[in-house]
Amino acid sequence: IWLYRNTLAEGGWIDQLFGKFNRHLDKAGLKAQEGQIIDASIVEVPRQRNSKDENDQIKKGETPQEWKKEPDKLKQKDVDARWLRKNGVNHYGYKNHINVDKKHKLIRGFEVTAASVHDSEVFEEILDEKNRKRVWADSAYRSGKKSRILKRKGYENLVHYKANRGGPLTPAQEKLNKMRSKVRVRVEHVFGHMEVAMGGNWLRVVGKVRARMKIGMRNLVYNMQRFVFIVGRMRPKAVVT
Repeated sequence: IWLYRNTLAEGGWIDQLFGKFNRHLDKAGLKAQEGQIIDASIVEVPRQRNSKDENDQIKKGETPQEWKKEPDKLKQKDVDARWLRKNGVNHYGYKNHINVDKKHKLIRGFEVTAASVHDSEVFEEILDEKNRKRVWADSAYRSGKKSRILKRKGYENLVHYKANRGGPLTPAQEKLNKMRSKVRVRVEHVFGHMEVAMGGNWLRVVGKVRARMKIGMRNLVYNMQRFVFIVGRMRPKAVVT
C-alpha cells in the first residue's frame, strides 16, 4: 500500500485519476451544472519541533545545515507545511481548495497549498469554465481584482459582500449575503462529510507532494461515495406486494 501511494504521489498520478473519474461522472449524466461554489479547508499534519532559526530558514526556502548532515532526520522534516492562526487557534499543515458544482455537490477541481496561503490566491486556478457561469464563495474571496476576473470571464458574481473598514454592510448587502448562504453552505456539507465520515481533516504525511496525493485521493473518494448516493436515489424503488 505504501509503495502504491508513493508511486501515485511522485508520479503526479492523482490529477489523472481525478480527471478520469470526472469524465465518468459526465458520461453518467452528472455533468457540472447550475454554477460552482469555491472554498478551502485546513488539513493538519504532524507538527514540527523546529527552532525559530530553523523556521526562518525554511520560510526563505532554505534547508538548515544541521539537517543536511542527518539524512534520516531530514526525511522526517516537512519544509512545505506552514502555520496558520484562525479564530484564535493555531493550525499547521495545508489547505484543500475545492470547486463544487451546485446541482450535484461533486468536487470538480481542487488545489493544495500550504495552510498560510490565503483562500483567494488560487481562486482563478480552480474555476470550472465548463460549468454554468455563476460563482458562489464567502467574503474572503471578495475583492476588486476577483470581481474583474469574473466579469472578464463572463461569470455571474455571487461572492459574499464584506464590510469595508469605513462601515458595516448595508441592509441590502446583508440580505443578499443571506440569500447566497443558502447555496454556499453546500460546500460546507462536503467538508463536513470528510470530517465525520472520512477520518477528519488530518493527515500523517511529510511534504507537499505526498499531502497533495492524499488530499486528492480523499477528494476522489468523496466523489465516489457521492456518486453511489446519487445513483441510488435515481434508481426506482422496489414495490413491496
